[in-house]
Parts: sequence; structure tokens; C-alpha cells
Amino acid sequence: MAEPDATPSDVPDVLASGLRIVFVGINPGRVSAAARAHFANPRNDFWRLLHAAGLTSRLYEPAERIARDLAPGWLAFVGKEAYRGAFGARADLGRQPTKLGDTKLFVLPSTSPANAAVPWEERLRWFRSLAELSSASDS
Repeated sequence: MAEPDATPSDVPDVLASGLRIVFVGINPGRVSAAARAHFANPRNDFWRLLHAAGLTSRLYEPAERIARDLAPGWLAFVGKEAYRGAFGARADLGRQPTKLGDTKLFVLPSTSPANAAVPWEERLRWFRSLAELSSASDS
């Protein structure tokens, strides 16, 4: 019997306690659902932007693990639609004026290949801004 097609709900969250930043996206695409990994489409710049902005020490591939008891310093929404889906309101890119408890909010441009009209350098500028703000709040 053939295995049924993977759905976006088959892509597990990647979470742990005490994270500096939790990235929030919207429905994973078909490639991510099939790989059961977030931002798995090779044309999606998410992982490359994380590394180029200095948020990771090396370039990671999509991979998964789950943990409990989150206390992130930041929620970073990957795309305005992810923020709107969570809060029902439109947002500009960058740091948001509201917080969830002690957690700060930030909206990044989408990294989807469908958002290719936004140049790499502009997307990287926003990822670097988040990296700087989140590092400053650690000290």
C-alpha cells in the first residue's frame, strides 16, 4: 500500500526551552511537507539568510527536533502574512510595538521563492537587524 501524501501538518515544530528566537511561518509548501522539514525547498533562502545574518554559526539544512517549555526572547514572523495570521492585523517589517508577555515581536520578509521580487540584500538587511536586536537584548 502506498504511503499517503504528506501534508503541512506532518512538518513538526522545531522548539526548545530558552531559545533566543522562535521563527514563525505559515503553511509549509509541498516540498517542505514531503521532506517533513521547514523551509526545505532548495529555492527558499531561509537557511542561507540565517547564516549570512550571523544567526547561525554554519549553514544548516532543514532538520527537526521537538522540546517543551519555551521562553523565547523573540518571535520572528517569516512574512507579513504569518504575523497577520497570528494577530489578525497588518504589520510593517521590523520590530513590532507590542509584545506577548516578555517576548518581543519582529516581522521579517518572506523567504519563499514566491517572494523572489524582494532582493536578497533587502531580506538580509532585515535578518541582520533581528540578529543585532536579539544579541543586544541578551546582554
